[in-house]
Amino acid sequence: MQPEALMLYKLIVLYILNRVDYPMTNPQITDLITTHGYTTYMNVQEVLSDLADDGYITLQQTKNASLYRITPEGRETLSFFYQNVSRNIRDEIDLYLTENKYSLRDEVSNVADYYESRANEYVTELKVLERDSSVIELRLTVPSREDAETICAHWKKKNADIYAYVLSALLTDK
Repeated sequence: MQPEALMLYKLIVLYILNRVDYPMTNPQITDLITTHGYTTYMNVQEVLSDLADDGYITLQQTKNASLYRITPEGRETLSFFYQNVSRNIRDEIDLYLTENKYSLRDEVSNVADYYESRANEYVTELKVLERDSSVIELRLTVPSREDAETICAHWKKKNADIYAYVLSALLTDK
């Protein structure tokens, strides 16, 4: 890959992550970049790896996703080279992020993960995040991996109902 192209792709990723106040997943970033035809899947993966290795973005791994955020060093670098990303590309990215804001945020704000704590015992960690603060966190211990996977899958669909129920139950005197 040409050095100029590599630098542009890195700046595009930094621009994207700088425009949101939540982490983005690898598929979210890759989809945005490849859908608009800026570069290929493999180039995006190389750029994400390079940016993380250089400390311009952070990577948080869970069982279900790789979450990326821009670092202060990434913001500073972007500020120096901001104009290298064309106005047209910035506008396309801004429009995409505006149109998909809620679905992108929802995808990463509902966290469901599990791990094996002992033989035949799994702990599920369920969270709803709002600007890096937990709105609700639940930790449940279950006897099988299948139960943990089912709970994690259902959390994405039912977390709002569970939150409303818990809040209602705790705020009433019944």
